[in-house]
Amino acid sequence: MALDTETLFKLMIMHMLNKVEFPLTNDQITEFFLENEYTNYFAVQKAINELIEGDFIFADIKRNTSYYHLTSEGRENFKFFSNKIPNDIIDDLDTFLITNKYELRNEAGTVSDYYRASNGEYVVHCQVKEAGSTLIELNITTPDRELASKMCTNWEAMENSQKIYQYIINNLTK
Repeated sequence: MALDTETLFKLMIMHMLNKVEFPLTNDQITEFFLENEYTNYFAVQKAINELIEGDFIFADIKRNTSYYHLTSEGRENFKFFSNKIPNDIIDDLDTFLITNKYELRNEAGTVSDYYRASNGEYVVHCQVKEAGSTLIELNITTPDRELASKMCTNWEAMENSQKIYQYIINNLTK
């Protein structure tokens, strides 16, 4: 029995999330589908939403970015149906993940967010994770929301967080 395209897209997303050891963002998942011309943006979003509604994946949302993870139920269902994905599509998925692994991991591992503290100031929370461990975590207080947002954007620029991390390590180990 052949899969309908909507089910195939869901299995493809689940395959991606099952193959990596870190969450993928909406943009990263969508990039694969658009880059390989499997479907359009709206079909990918529909598949993601239906996977969330079915409790197969969940989203961790930070500063308007969704980071997707497989649920345990999603992982179990994927094991049962993973053989339904055609081999040429698996090859495309795996090639994308291998080719972009470093960038995908760094994007998912470098996160920041901010919140308003009880004193009215904003606390910017910056973090770099690698292989499930936190390499660095900073909380910085700032007087306004615009500056907090700018700090988050600058932290998430991969080279900035790496430079800051290296600077701190170098100075703490002198």
